[in-house]
Amino acid sequence: MAQRLADRDGFSLASLAGERRRVRKEAVIRALFLAAAALSIVISSLIVFTLARETYTFVTQVDLSKLWSEGWFPRRALYDVRTIFVGSVLVTLIAMVVAAPLGMGAAVYLSEYAKPRVRRVVKPVLEILAGIPSVVLGFFALVWISPEIVQRLNSEAALFNLAAAGIGVGILVTPLVASVGEDAMRAVPKALREASYGMGARKVTTTIRVIIPAAVSGLVAAFIIGISRAIGETMVVAIAAGASGGSLFSLNIFERGQTMTAAMASMAAGTDAVKGAGLTFQSLFFVGSLLFIITLSLNLFADRFVRRVRQRY
Repeated sequence: MAQRLADRDGFSLASLAGERRRVRKEAVIRALFLAAAALSIVISSLIVFTLARETYTFVTQVDLSKLWSEGWFPRRALYDVRTIFVGSVLVTLIAMVVAAPLGMGAAVYLSEYAKPRVRRVVKPVLEILAGIPSVVLGFFALVWISPEIVQRLNSEAALFNLAAAGIGVGILVTPLVASVGEDAMRAVPKALREASYGMGARKVTTTIRVIIPAAVSGLVAAFIIGISRAIGETMVVAIAAGASGGSLFSLNIFERGQTMTAAMASMAAGTDAVKGAGLTFQSLFFVGSLLFIITLSLNLFADRFVRRVRQRY
């Protein structure tokens, strides 16, 4: 029946497949995109495999007592995980104390209060701030934040300290939190705002009780992204915290300290620098695996939380 209709109308079923040249071009483009996707999977798999292999070598050969010692000095075979983990946590907490209110305030202002002309100026400025190299913020934290803020708060604070590093990382993370949070709040339908105003609510009440709860999934995602960015920051901490060769375990944020990323950077500063005890090189991959597990856990938690509280309009 279909063949009779095709013959009657003057076309064949083969002509519905399209021009051969265009079909070949689509096939080539499809193959290129498939190759790109497959290559990304292969690269990710190789990275995970390398991390797992060297981490397994480290864990199976290291003296477990060295993982709980007085400090992180890998070239002396002292691999105190507490030192760099606690340092990372302290820097991240300080960074989020800075970035959460500033980023949230900027997001609320840009989304709900700023006029279109002001928003067109302020948002690009925030994005420019996000584009400042981290090494520049590291030197800024060292030469200005530390003496002008941290040492004024505590006169006994060292020039290199975790507090200055945390503030510098917070400044670095603020634009990211503000941008993602502002996008989440602007995605809330205008009908919710109009309904709140129609019931006599003020703008501040609408923002706090309607807009923020409606955008909570996006705001939580912004905070999680900020935390992941703060944990993974290297140069600001490596410059401002000052513990390049190693660090003793300490909870004092006004003294030198070291994070996981800074520990890796200080050891891998050059090909000849990764020397010392037999497992110094493998300790880099051990720390990298810890970072991978932490960031993966944060992402999984954020995804699960967002799926639970996300509202569809």
